[in-house]
Amino acid sequence: MPFVTHAGARIFWRTDGNPELPALVLVNSLGTDHALWDPVMPRLADFFRVIRIDTRGHGASDAPAGEYTVELLARDVLAVADAAGAAQFDYCGVSLGGMIGQWLGIHAPQRLRHLMLCNTTGRVEPAGQAERIARVQAGGMAAVVDMGIGRFFTPRFIARGTAHLHSVRQTMMGLDPIGYIGCCAAVRDHDLSAQLSRITVPTTVIVGQHDVATPPPMGAAIAASIAGARLVTLDCAHIPASEDPPAFVAMLMDTLRPQRAEAPVAAGAHPASGALPQGASPVTSVAPSAPMPDQYARGIARRKQALGEMYVNARLSTANAFNAEFQDMITRWAWHDIWTRPVFDDRTRRLIVLAITCALGRWEEFRLHARAGLQHELSPTEMKELLQQAAIYAGVPAANTGFHIGAELLRECEGGADGHPT
Repeated sequence: MPFVTHAGARIFWRTDGNPELPALVLVNSLGTDHALWDPVMPRLADFFRVIRIDTRGHGASDAPAGEYTVELLARDVLAVADAAGAAQFDYCGVSLGGMIGQWLGIHAPQRLRHLMLCNTTGRVEPAGQAERIARVQAGGMAAVVDMGIGRFFTPRFIARGTAHLHSVRQTMMGLDPIGYIGCCAAVRDHDLSAQLSRITVPTTVIVGQHDVATPPPMGAAIAASIAGARLVTLDCAHIPASEDPPAFVAMLMDTLRPQRAEAPVAAGAHPASGALPQGASPVTSVAPSAPMPDQYARGIARRKQALGEMYVNARLSTANAFNAEFQDMITRWAWHDIWTRPVFDDRTRRLIVLAITCALGRWEEFRLHARAGLQHELSPTEMKELLQQAAIYAGVPAANTGFHIGAELLRECEGGADGHPT
């Protein structure tokens, strides 16, 4: 496991994704560790080299005795970035992580491409943190865990009782009280509100509509203090990446669109495509004013990745005066505008297409995507499960035809067919 030693403590960090992609640093809240970001990692790692950090006193990082400061925690982040070889990075921090981000924006702007301050505040009233410290000193983490979870999430999310919710709670219960108290002191003493106007890097401030820990006016005040800052409101409480991962991913991808547009091709792109990484694209949302040729070129690249270069080239070779505009339309509308959106990965998107085409009896399209899916991101087991469910919701005859086509395609694979859609 990677560690960096800084200011008397070993700080744990991990990296996910292609190391050639732009670096994105994620820093969690008080009372959580790097696993807080698990719900959004499958998509972020397709577009970024994601660097996650266990804040000093949390997770696998050391928890030295004494009071910490936001500056100390921010310098821990810079030490990790140095160890990871990230001279410049996008930064997203939630709550305490957002306080750390404010310090970085003021004191280390040259390291940042874009600053995302999530569910945080420029100044903390000390009394609340002083009370929290006293409770932990008297009763350990059990004395504050229920309060913490109640502030992290909306009642509706807590009522769902997801595995992630239980993981967050168990993580908080397992923290070393010494480290937690040290970070509580950093939060207690945090006051950068008068310095926020010094931040000049592009900044987005995210607030939760139902956040009682750092209510929306706190985030609005931060955004108002930073020239050009964008304010985004999400329908959640204090931890949006946990409560609504798709909305958080869509917001982050839109915010960091320029960095993604510059990203190189990730490892794992389909060999036949010569284009984009699986589940990703250089641009996932393009303004309507984007030049049509650019939309077409990106759509063709995405189409080749999803269906195979041989198939797409064969279809393009049949273009003529009668169907050329139709080929252009589906390339731009389906493959550029839809298949490059960031929330669904290719596996999910393929399953959706197969379910719809099975239900509607669009068997030519079903066969096309079933063959491409089995070659790329779907297993026979997943295909079987989709058709089992289709039998209930689309009817046994539809599922029967789907199983027949699937069996043919699996025999092709076993027989060593080249596998390219025809």
